Amino acid sequence: MTQNLVYLNGEYVPANEARISIFDGAISLGMTVTESTRTFGHKPYRLRDHINRLFQSLKAARFEAGVTADKLERLTLEVWEKNQPGYDTGTDAWIIHNITPGQWVPSSGQRPAESQPTVMIVTLPLDLSYWADFYQTGCHAVTPFTRIQPAQSLDARIKNRSRFTYTLAESEVKLFDPMAQSLLLDTDGFLSENKGGNFFLVSNNRIRTPSTINCLDGISRQTIFQLAEQLNLPVEECQLLPYDVTTADEAFFTSTPYCIMPATKFNGTVIGNGEVGPVTKNLLAAWSELVGIDIIKQAQAP
Repeated sequence: MTQNLVYLNGEYVPANEARISIFDGAISLGMTVTESTRTFGHKPYRLRDHINRLFQSLKAARFEAGVTADKLERLTLEVWEKNQPGYDTGTDAWIIHNITPGQWVPSSGQRPAESQPTVMIVTLPLDLSYWADFYQTGCHAVTPFTRIQPAQSLDARIKNRSRFTYTLAESEVKLFDPMAQSLLLDTDGFLSENKGGNFFLVSNNRIRTPSTINCLDGISRQTIFQLAEQLNLPVEECQLLPYDVTTADEAFFTSTPYCIMPATKFNGTVIGNGEVGPVTKNLLAAWSELVGIDIIKQAQAP
């Protein structure tokens, strides 16, 4: 594969030459708003939805991108156009946006007047091998000790690059099971999300998911609502407890790279009959039809 080009503040540079200042807000203050989009058959999926959510995050974080949403979309498509020839037909891309407020003075936490936002657009090959087996066997969802930050501190709808909380959570659940996938609780004990996706339950052909009061309003989450409507499956946003997972018929995570990751165990207990359920399978099939790619086959391709 040829060297990926990265868009960085108005320039296209090889990925291994991309640099930002050690005084950038991303490093000095951990301030980065982010989005991750993927392609299906080399076509970006819901790119504008991701960009619109990025600008909502920026507004809530109180800094700007220095470009309009329209221009950022054009730049993103240009980056992908430049890098696409290096991707074979079976390999899709992960398109990442990282935007920071630019340089800050570490001692005072103030932004110099001349500082401009840092805008990064990156494409990477989408390696789905880590999740491939979960489509058939389901994953093991485990609740970590670490709790999701309450919305009063940092609203989960602001998609940011700080993964410290999620990384701690992942390391904790992997002490229990090396292949476990974290399912974080909030400070009241209600289900929230995992390190990069939303969570759903199925009981009596009714889909339930945590409300966005304590989790990201994922684009993949929105796709489930769309597909459920097509399949005449009711979806309810509500507060859920670990009990609800234990007694559910099916469960799954959603996220940009893998779309749907079935879960067949929860904290050591089998969910339903311990197999990937029919509703989850139907949603996967409907998603594959929607994007014109067999999601499971692509992930399991050698």
